Amino acid sequence: MKSFSSRRAQAIVVAIAAGSLALTGCSENKGTNTGDNAKKDQQQASVQSKAVTYADAAGSTGPAPEIAGAQSGGTITVYQEAGLSHLDPGQTYVSDAGQVANLLFRRLTQFQEDDKGNVSVVGDLATDSGKMSDGGKTWTFTLKDGIKDAKGNAITSADVRHTVERQYAKFIFDGPTYLQTWLSGAQYRKALPGGGFDGKHLPKSVLDTPDDKTVVFHFDQPRTDLPQTLAMAGYAIVPAKNDTKAKYDTAPVATGPYKIASYKLGKSLVLTKNSNWDPKTDSVRHQYVDGFNFDFGVTESTQTKRLIADRGNDKNAIQLTGGVEATQIQDVIKNPAVSKRTVKGYQPYVMQLTFNMDRVKDLKVRQAITYAVNSKSLIAGEGGVYGGDVAPNYFAPTLPGYEPKYDPYGRLKTPQGNIAKAQELLKGVPAAEKKVVFAYPNSENGQKRKVAIEDALSKVGFNVVSKEVDSASFYEQIGKLNNPYDMYITGWGQDWPSPSTVVTPIYDGDQVADGAPNYAHVKDAKVDALIKKALNQKPEDAAKTWKEAEHYLLEKVVPGAPLWYTKQFQLSGSNVGGTRYGSVSSLLDINHLYLKKS
Repeated sequence: MKSFSSRRAQAIVVAIAAGSLALTGCSENKGTNTGDNAKKDQQQASVQSKAVTYADAAGSTGPAPEIAGAQSGGTITVYQEAGLSHLDPGQTYVSDAGQVANLLFRRLTQFQEDDKGNVSVVGDLATDSGKMSDGGKTWTFTLKDGIKDAKGNAITSADVRHTVERQYAKFIFDGPTYLQTWLSGAQYRKALPGGGFDGKHLPKSVLDTPDDKTVVFHFDQPRTDLPQTLAMAGYAIVPAKNDTKAKYDTAPVATGPYKIASYKLGKSLVLTKNSNWDPKTDSVRHQYVDGFNFDFGVTESTQTKRLIADRGNDKNAIQLTGGVEATQIQDVIKNPAVSKRTVKGYQPYVMQLTFNMDRVKDLKVRQAITYAVNSKSLIAGEGGVYGGDVAPNYFAPTLPGYEPKYDPYGRLKTPQGNIAKAQELLKGVPAAEKKVVFAYPNSENGQKRKVAIEDALSKVGFNVVSKEVDSASFYEQIGKLNNPYDMYITGWGQDWPSPSTVVTPIYDGDQVADGAPNYAHVKDAKVDALIKKALNQKPEDAAKTWKEAEHYLLEKVVPGAPLWYTKQFQLSGSNVGGTRYGSVSSLLDINHLYLKKS
C-alpha cells in the first residue's frame, strides 16, 4: 500500500520539511534505533501481523460505539505539507488521500479497530463482511437499507457495479488493482475498455447484480481475502449518477459523514457535515465535529512549532500524514504537557532506494549502491529512534514471515554503509554507469534524503544528479514507465497481513505498466513463477514460497536497496480529543476524533 508520508502501502513519499539541515545536526536529537529499543518496538509491531476477523451482521450494525468523553461541535484544522494526490476513490492508494477518504467515502466493507488494536472487517454499505460460497470463489454482499449519497440519491447494487467497472477505464491509473485482476486477469482493461461508460458491462458470470440490494462476485479461484480488499479506500463507492470521469478527482460526491464544501487544489479543503449520512447504518465512523479545514503547504517544521506552542486555533489542529519534525522531537518529548499530545507507532512500510531497472541494468551497480547507502543518516533525518529502524530486508516487522536477522548486505552491522565493499564491486565499471539520476520530492524530508543519498554515493565514486519532483504527484511521475530517473526512494506496506500484498504488487511482471506499483520494472520469470505458486498454496505453504521470493529478489535481482522501517510520531492540539494511533492507517485515527470544547 502506498503512502504519502510513511505509511500503509498501500509505496510511499514521506511529507518533508524545508531547507537542508546538516544531517549531523539532526542526529544530535536521536540516532538510529538499534539493540533493545528496536527489538521492543518490533515486538509491538508484530501485533499488526495478526490476521483480521470477519464480522457478521450484528458486528456491522451502527451506530459506532460512543467514544468516552466525546462532545459535538467545532472544526478541526488539519495540517499537511503537500497537496492531496487524489480525491477520486478509484485513484486512492496513498495515505493522505486514504485519511480523507475515511471521512468522505464508504465501501462495501470497512476495517474496524478496537482500543486494544484488534482489527476486524465489518460490513460498511453491506450488511456484513460478505458471505462466501463455492470454496471462496463466490462472494455475495447485501446492501443495507437507507444508504444515500450526499445528494440524497439511494445507493444501489448498480452503483457498486459502476464502481468496479469504472476501475477498468484508462483514466483510473493510480489505485489498487487487486479486484480487477482477480475478476478479469492481468490484462483486465481489455475485458472492459470502456469502463462501463459505453453501456457494456462485465458478464454476470463475473459480476452479478440480480436486484438492487445484491452484489455477487465470481472468481476463478478462491479469494478469501476479498472482504479486506473491498475495505480499501480505493474501492469506495462512486455513485453512477454523479460520475464525471477524470473530473471526478476534484469534485467527488460523498457517502460518508462529511462532504466537500470547497476545494482549492494544493491550497485548502473544507469538509462539512453530510446530512444524508445515517449513523444507524455505520458501525465505524462518527460525526462529532462540524467539519475539517485542511491547510496545505504547511511544512512539518511549521506544523510542529505551531502545535508545540498550542495557541488559538492550533489547539484544534492535527497533522494529517506528517509527523513531528526531526530537529524538534526533543522539544516534544522533554515537555510532559506536549508529549502527552502525541501518538506513535510502527508503520508497515519498508523504505527503499528503488532502481529503475530499465536504466540501471548492471547488477554490480545496483549491489554497490545497496552496500553504499547510509541508513543511519537517512533515519536521523526522519527523527532517529522515533522515525524508524534500519531495514536489512524487504519485509517489515508488521508482516507475517518477517525475519529480523535476514541481512544479506550487513545493513545492521554497517548502517552507515559499507564503502569498501561498494568500491570493490565498482572496479571495472565504466564511468558512464556511475552517473545516476535521483528523483526526490520537493519537501523538507525530500531535501534531507537528497543530501544523504548524494553524500553516501559520492563517497564510492558515483556522480549523483538530483532531480526535484512535485510531492503531490511524485508517485504518478515515477510510475510512468518511461520516466527519466534512475532511482527514487519509495515505500510499500501491506494492504492486509499477508506477503502477497507486498511481493505481488511491486514485483510481479504484470505490474510493469504505466501507473502500476512495480516502480523497479522487475520482470523476472522466476519471481513470476514463485508469485503464481504462492497464490495457489495454503497459507502455511505459501509463507515459505513468499520467503523464497524475497530472498531471490534481494540477493539475485536487487530491485532496490532496503533503507529503513518507518515509524509515525504525530502531534495534535490540546483541545483535540479521542486521539489514538490507528494500526489500520498507521496514523492518527481520524475516525476517532472530537473537540473537547467547541
